[in-house]
Parts: sequence; structure tokens; C-alpha cells
Amino acid sequence: MSTRIPFLKGHGTENDFVIVPDPENAVELSPAAVAALCDRRAGIGGDGVLHVVRSAAHPEARGMAAEAEWFMDYRNADGSVAEMCGNGVRVFARYLQHAGHTTEGDLAIATRGGVKAVHIAKDGDITVGMGRARLPEGDVTVSVGGRSWPARNVNMGNPHAVAFVDDLADAGNLLSPPPFSPASAYPDGVNVEFVVDRGPRHVALRVHERGSGETRSCGTGACAVAVAAARRDGADPTATGTPATYTVDLPGGTLVITERPDGEIEMTGSAVIVAEGEIDAKWLETAVG
Repeated sequence: MSTRIPFLKGHGTENDFVIVPDPENAVELSPAAVAALCDRRAGIGGDGVLHVVRSAAHPEARGMAAEAEWFMDYRNADGSVAEMCGNGVRVFARYLQHAGHTTEGDLAIATRGGVKAVHIAKDGDITVGMGRARLPEGDVTVSVGGRSWPARNVNMGNPHAVAFVDDLADAGNLLSPPPFSPASAYPDGVNVEFVVDRGPRHVALRVHERGSGETRSCGTGACAVAVAAARRDGADPTATGTPATYTVDLPGGTLVITERPDGEIEMTGSAVIVAEGEIDAKWLETAVG
């Protein structure tokens, strides 16, 4: 391993990431290394790591290399592997533009949740095709401080439980995962969104992200919330034949989510690169122990 590893820092609606460019997949990022990098006091700090690898160089992405040159090898802040991260895809695309690997317009990015279509607009916003939501059957309940709410089970390539509440303070501190039932609904854990209405087709949320705690934003969570809200409001585009667009306020900013009649979901928002530098490989080895 090189004695110095390049990195960048970026965020999408304040969902922040350590970006590690590694085209040939030469940097070993163990769960402990990822957790050290994401540590906000002893490391760089972030909600996760965006490991930037050419699809052809990664065993999990080689099958997508013909469709997408680049693979987003995404890790949660605790080092666990995640299927997808919507805000992460936007920041990943912004990095590719920043590094000269792409320009304004359309591109494809490989993820563990499949190949995602991305559009970088001239005004700077980035739109990501998030695929279709799956709505597993069965009742789900989430709890905080002795109170419980029914939740909608929405899968966006990763699992979500969406609960509509009267006040965002009902979510508590979100430091630890809110309990849910039945346990069989989410055998590998779940992202939990607590949602309030702000106006017609306008909602706000707080989220506990599996493996990261409460975050300032969650792209797949915003999509899951828009899907759940559309069903609650009788605006299911697959039934009405009319696209449904929701404005979703998160602690870190605003995302616009559109679900089309064919079920495809698009997410639009900002993505910013804020810094770049080098990681001391010796420090990382010591931090991992």
C-alpha cells in the first residue's frame, strides 16, 4: 500500500462521504479502516465511504462493466457494506465530473443495487434514476420511547420503514436503531424514516440510517417516503397514470422525488465536493490496529 492515499470529501444535502479514488481496486478497505476514516473526531468524518473503482476491476461489478465504467463500492460509517445510497450516487457522479471522467449530461454508475442512470444538469443539480420501489406485504411497526406507529415497508434496493408522525420530535434522538416488529420483516436491519406533512405533496423527515445512525439526509429514504406518501394520498402513479412529484425536506436540504407511471423513480438534488487531500496509510494501519 502506498504511504499516502488520495481522498476527497463531499456531500449531498449534507449526507457526507469520504471519497477514495481507486480505479484498479488496489486499496484494501476493511470494515475497521472504513470506520476509522468515518470517525468524526479521530478520522476524516463521514456518513460513509465512496470507494471509486472501475467496474471491470471489482469482482462484484464485472458483470456490469459493459453498461457502466465505474462502480460505487459503498460502505456505511460502521464499515458494513450497503446495497445503495442515493445521495452517495450524486456525490459519486460529482466526483467523476470533478476528476474529468465525465461531463454534463448522462452517465451510468454501477452499484450493488444495479446500474443507475444519472444526469448532470447545467445548473449543477444531479438526477439519479433510482429504479422501482418494492412494497413487501405485511404490517410493520416501529417504536420510540414506548410509543409505536404503523410503518410502510418500502424497499429501494435497501430496506425502509416509513412512519408518519405528528411531530419530528417523536423520533427521539435516533442514536440507536428504533425497534421494529416483526423481526422477520427486516432480517438485516432497516433504515427508519419519521415523516410529517408540510403541505400538498410536501413532506419532511428525520431518518436513522442502518449502520450510520441519524444522518442529515438519505436519498433512498426520501424516495421511500415519497412512495409511501403517494400511496397514502391516493396518488399511486402506477394506478392513476400520472407522475407524482414530492418535495422532501431533510435536515441537510431538499430533494425532489418523482415517481412515473411505469414505477421508475427519479431523485434530484445537489452534490458538492468540499475538499481533497491525502490519507496517511501508516495512520490508517495504526487506527485499524
